[in-house]
Amino acid sequence: MDAQGRGRADNIDPADQWVLNPNTGEYELRLTPSAPQSGVPRPRRGTPANAGPGAGTRARRAPERESPAAPGPEVPGPRRRRGAPAEPPPGRRKGRTKPKKSKAKKILLWTGGTMAFVLVAVSAAGYLYLKHLEGNVSTTDVGSAGKQGFSKDEAFNILIIGTDKRTGKGNGGYGDKGSVGHADTNILLHVSKDRTNATALSIPRDLIVDVPDCPTVQPDGSTKVIPGTQSVRFNTSLGQDGRNAGCTMLTVKAVTGIAPDHFMMADFNAVKTLTSAVGGVEVCVAHAVNDKESHLKLPKGKSTVEGEQALAFVRTRHSFGNQGDLDRIKVQQQFLGSLMRKMASGDTLTSPTKLISLTEAATKALTVDTGIKKIGTLKDMALELKKVPTKNITFTTVPVLDNPAEKVKATVVVNQAQAPEVFDAIKNDVSFTAVKQKEKKEKAAVAARLKGTRSAAADIRVDIYNGGAPAGSAQETLNWLQNTKGVSKSTQLGNADATLSKTTLEYSPDQADQARKLADLMGLSASALKPGKSETNSQGLPAIVLTLGKDFKGAGVSLTTPTKAPEVDKSTADKTVCAS
Repeated sequence: MDAQGRGRADNIDPADQWVLNPNTGEYELRLTPSAPQSGVPRPRRGTPANAGPGAGTRARRAPERESPAAPGPEVPGPRRRRGAPAEPPPGRRKGRTKPKKSKAKKILLWTGGTMAFVLVAVSAAGYLYLKHLEGNVSTTDVGSAGKQGFSKDEAFNILIIGTDKRTGKGNGGYGDKGSVGHADTNILLHVSKDRTNATALSIPRDLIVDVPDCPTVQPDGSTKVIPGTQSVRFNTSLGQDGRNAGCTMLTVKAVTGIAPDHFMMADFNAVKTLTSAVGGVEVCVAHAVNDKESHLKLPKGKSTVEGEQALAFVRTRHSFGNQGDLDRIKVQQQFLGSLMRKMASGDTLTSPTKLISLTEAATKALTVDTGIKKIGTLKDMALELKKVPTKNITFTTVPVLDNPAEKVKATVVVNQAQAPEVFDAIKNDVSFTAVKQKEKKEKAAVAARLKGTRSAAADIRVDIYNGGAPAGSAQETLNWLQNTKGVSKSTQLGNADATLSKTTLEYSPDQADQARKLADLMGLSASALKPGKSETNSQGLPAIVLTLGKDFKGAGVSLTTPTKAPEVDKSTADKTVCAS
């Protein structure tokens, strides 16, 4: 008894008394409470082992009437060390000593509370640092010109703007003196839905455009509409008359038909700080450069530039091509491709110092719309862009012509013979680079929907719905089909239950010949055809279903979408092209 009692007392593990509180997630010290008394009292000393329960019970119930025990030698209790817990009280079974824990488990239990504290501290520090980065980013409320959020499951368009504003340390020698901050460099970056490709479309600052009316949110929260202007340079869509980046976004949509979802804007300092953060960017020139205007000095071939020299590189135009803005755009595209490669390189991604410097520089350099102001959203966008292989990031420029209204050629206009194809390819998520074999197979399967027999127009039985087209489009289409195309078995049934971005034609397998014929008449692409089920019309007969979407341009206007991008002057982000 004595030995066993001492064993329990001497081997109590202090780690056993630290218990995780599920309510707080923290470890707490809990001393073992006194064991509860047994429901069946132990017999008093001297009670025979075979005595019935009554003997012991009676003895406990009337201790004051019990006679003193007979004199005899006093039996000392078990000895214990000073400070050790007392022997378990009566009623605890013998022989249930808790097994001794291994040394490894003791260490784990002892350090559990410390590790939990460290993790909480790290998480808090990470949160505070993210909030710090978020505070670095400036924002502009562009109202309805942009989206209010970002989706990882959709294609997205980012308008990247570089201003010519001189504000900022060291910017005195650049840009237009006293400029309010015009849109000097403009790139519409389209990232495909499947993240296999992206297109960076440069928009010349000297492109003659019509700037639309622009609602701008004022500091007091009110909205002021800035009147539009006609036949002006594109760069005046920002800064002029108090216009903000939302005005530039609306101008891009008016010119290209492509709506930017968000914008990112930076001034001259961005080039200097970003290039310094990654340790310089490699560029290439076909001949030695000594430009008096930008102060750029480079030997022929490849060089690494950063800071002031990097800014001078992207600002130089008198040493390249015809010394105009279009050739400078090509130089800037080369620079951005090189910067993308450097930012995504293992040398940058594996260096905590470079990553922190890059993150700080990028967030301090940016002004974005309120829809993407959270640092988590910016991170998500960066990760989605990172999925695109650099070989499939295409740089190109809006096709333009010299302005025919000018004798001295200083501005350009959109080339209406070439530009619409480029805009349509981007709007329809068509890559300007080779796609993966899997995508080719999927596109071939879609294209096969138009292969096969066609029914006669008089045999087409179709129900027409308006699913997002302008009001009256369904009736307009019905009249056109019946009166000019001989589709007499057509019916107009009003608005669809849902709004669609693109027109669709749903049909059952046995109506494929009718669907193909109607697609020919409507100018629908294979992607508009949706094999599925037909519906029963008012006569109880099966009918294919035509739902006019937001892309509907009018009865008789073809809706065929491009499946291949046009040939354009382009470069890709994975290759270095020497500026000449």
